[in-house]
Amino acid sequence: MTAHVTATADRSSYTDAELDEIFSPVFARIAEGAVAREVDRRLAHDEVGWLNEAGFGALRVPVEFGGLGASVRQLFRLLIDLAGAESNLPQALRVHWSFVEDQLLSSDAVTRERWLRAVADGTLVGNAITEPGVGAIDRYQTRLTADGDSWRLDGTKYYSTGSLYADHILVAADRDGERVSVLVAGDAEGVTQHDDWEGFGQRLTASGTTEFAGVAVSADQILGPGYGVGGRTYATSYLQLVQLAVLAGIAQRALDDTTAWVRDRTRTYTHAPADRPRHDPLVQQVIGRLSSSAYTARTLVLDIAAELDELLAAGGQDEQLLDRVEFDVARAQQAVISTVLDATTQLFEVGGASITSESLRLDRHWRNARTISVHNPLIYKLQAIGDHVLNGADLPYAWSAGRR
Repeated sequence: MTAHVTATADRSSYTDAELDEIFSPVFARIAEGAVAREVDRRLAHDEVGWLNEAGFGALRVPVEFGGLGASVRQLFRLLIDLAGAESNLPQALRVHWSFVEDQLLSSDAVTRERWLRAVADGTLVGNAITEPGVGAIDRYQTRLTADGDSWRLDGTKYYSTGSLYADHILVAADRDGERVSVLVAGDAEGVTQHDDWEGFGQRLTASGTTEFAGVAVSADQILGPGYGVGGRTYATSYLQLVQLAVLAGIAQRALDDTTAWVRDRTRTYTHAPADRPRHDPLVQQVIGRLSSSAYTARTLVLDIAAELDELLAAGGQDEQLLDRVEFDVARAQQAVISTVLDATTQLFEVGGASITSESLRLDRHWRNARTISVHNPLIYKLQAIGDHVLNGADLPYAWSAGRR
């Protein structure tokens, strides 16, 4: 895949307006097929290709390496808009963005430039971290074992989000009791991927099973400590914010779809206070609630993205900034999840049984929001917030995979 981005020497970044000019037409094209993809369960390979051609995967790559030099806030602004067009895609690319950030923060200049230029040329990175059954962070069953002068990778992963769309897969493995991150090609011999994700929402994220059977691994494919190693990291808040950006986009699309449906509707109820639904104050109230939800979610996401800009510009190691962003994104989970789930339920109040038509698929907004919201269960985040506020307890972090 090759990204059609032309870097210029006389600029370091692109403005919001310039980025909109590049990506808004792509998002609109993607949005046109959203319902059909949902009905057919067709993975969005073509749509990922369109994004890549426009340089979407290289948004955070510096212009000097062929990217667009976008800020974190600009990235999340576009992730929200992409989620409005197709909520599966920002989630599918979630680990790609953290991989890029890891390269931006890397102290290994050669490796850093190598991978940033690869991303600018269209390389996408997926993940294979979680395992079925007992394979939690501290007891991975996926093994990296010595094989002569190189290594071999064996194991099975689930929730391999986005890997079917990606060129490389970031794998969490155990090497003699040490957790390590391994980057393997998606089409390497011994790699088998399955689209067997069976959740009722976010069905097109390619979050299925990946099997590794004797996959050859060279030393330069081992990127260092693996996901789950203790310590503060920007990645916990960053990856969670991608999920909240998805919810913000879902809220906006739910508002847009419901508003369009109400505007065109002529039928109402005999006891309704207006002849047309669009003039009905009760219906207007529901639309107002949807609009408020979309605004609240978007504003919170962008505010925290600006905090991440400050943190990452300072090198991503400042403990005070790390704790502030981690605390804020944890608190934002409650606000965003609650308001978006409420909005995607309340939207059905604007019409009778006809609004549940399969051809509309408005139920996908709630299903997708409900699914994305449980990836990092809110009950645990709320408990952690409470313990932190009451007792000064440390906030829960998860290590960023793949950074030297």
